[in-house]
Amino acid sequence: MATTASAALQDPLGAFRQMSSNQRFTWLAGLAALIALIVVTLLWTSRLDYQVLYTNLSERDGGAVIGELQKLNIPYRITGGGAVIEVPSSQVYATRMKLAADGLPKGAGVGFEVLDNEPMGTSQFVERINYQRALEGSLGRTIEALSAVDAATVHLAIPKPSVFLSEAEKPSASVLLKLYPGRVLSGAQVAGIVHLVASAVAGLNDQNVSVVDQDGNLLTAGPRADSGIQPEQLAYRNTIEQQYRKQIEALLAPLVGSDGVRVAVSADIDFAKTESSSVFYGQGHVLSQQQQSTNSSGSGTLPAGVPGALSNQPPGGVTAPFTMGSASAPLTPQQLTQITPSLKTLAPTAASSSATTNYDLDKTVSHTQQPVGAVKRLSVSVLVNDQAKGGKPAPMSAAQLGQMKQLVENAIGFSTQRGDTVSVINMPFTAAQKEAEKTLPWWRQAWLWDGVRQAVPYVIALILGLMAYRAMRKATSGTGKGRRGEPSEPDAATGAAAERRSAQTAGAGGGPELAAAGMPGALAPDTVHLSNTLEADAAISRELVKQDPRRAAQVVKEWLSDGQ
Repeated sequence: MATTASAALQDPLGAFRQMSSNQRFTWLAGLAALIALIVVTLLWTSRLDYQVLYTNLSERDGGAVIGELQKLNIPYRITGGGAVIEVPSSQVYATRMKLAADGLPKGAGVGFEVLDNEPMGTSQFVERINYQRALEGSLGRTIEALSAVDAATVHLAIPKPSVFLSEAEKPSASVLLKLYPGRVLSGAQVAGIVHLVASAVAGLNDQNVSVVDQDGNLLTAGPRADSGIQPEQLAYRNTIEQQYRKQIEALLAPLVGSDGVRVAVSADIDFAKTESSSVFYGQGHVLSQQQQSTNSSGSGTLPAGVPGALSNQPPGGVTAPFTMGSASAPLTPQQLTQITPSLKTLAPTAASSSATTNYDLDKTVSHTQQPVGAVKRLSVSVLVNDQAKGGKPAPMSAAQLGQMKQLVENAIGFSTQRGDTVSVINMPFTAAQKEAEKTLPWWRQAWLWDGVRQAVPYVIALILGLMAYRAMRKATSGTGKGRRGEPSEPDAATGAAAERRSAQTAGAGGGPELAAAGMPGALAPDTVHLSNTLEADAAISRELVKQDPRRAAQVVKEWLSDGQ
């Protein structure tokens, strides 16, 4: 067989001509399967791994992006019914940067780029309208950046400024949101959108901003008139209760296990806004005001003497007695100078003083504003499961329950003035599910399955290649055989061995004929004496078929061919 295979490899055309029609078909089918396998493997290994570039683009932006990708010679494909544009994974980020440098995608609305190409001679009205359009589009794009918002449309109503303050109108805004399926905006997120729009427009208040979703639901509606409860208050209450519950569970989990305790907390929150002012008067008195004033009239330094330059001379020494001059003999300047000090001391002088002192009562004025959202009362219920003792669950003692109750009271800041209540009860759980946190086994690790997915194509290619090689090996193994029962070299050797066995079993009717036909096999001793009968021939044939069914089928096929 090895010689035949080597001859087939040396002369493939001659070997192919010596094959039968079935062998040729098998050989060609194996060759085609091998070629197809090679082509599939090459395509699988050389195919590009695509990743998402953009999703949910408008038709205008999608066309602009595709046109730019064609200019940049970047391969792409469109999936998701035209909603997803994909490019090779190695070029995703570079492509986004290139498109962003060209201003793509632009989005559904226009932004401030509408003012880039403002023509000359534009009227003030057109400028104001373009600015409003740019502001609306920019706000819409900003709101679309939120994870839950698919699309946003903003409409602004900005009145014309007026010089009369009494006639000035406040601007208003309305926002239409298209949310992703299954997404819901919380009250805090809606308030953030309202505050964002109000802060971007001068003079716009939060009360003048309306937000509506794609279903027509008003998201900025105030509290209901019949209940007076706002969603923010319920969310705040749930947050307080959840914080207390987690705190208690984390405290008791090391003692009874994470699955051995259940906690329920009910918080009574005071949402009323209270302000109070009070004045307190003391029993004593305090000095509130003291005033003192002094008044004087006249002076001991009255001017005297004859008006003129001489009277302004500094006074000299005065001698007594002195005599006044007469009308006929006026005083000389020296005499005036001597009597001036004496005249000053003779001038009249008046003085008065007053003091005022006021006393008030002691008083204290205080203004108190109570915080909104204070806890008025807490009610805590703790259910603890039985603990395992000696392999069997057993109830906890009263001392242990008392210690747990004390821990819970300290954790929540228990206050008897508020009327807080804490209950700790031990009862067996009917369906306790204790699932230990374990790491994933090795056969569930992500790295293993990633390697399996990458190796599957190569394993399949190897299996198909081995199958094709085996089929070709079988097809080329019988090329040295004749078509009409002509024995090949192995067949001749087999026939010689059969002739020797038939000579040893002389008198066996059908033995030599079967040996000459090329069917090998040694006959059992207990079947030799039955060779002259039909039953003996049938037994010999069955024995030969059991020993080599493939050779028996080939002999029958040759007999049928000779019969034709």
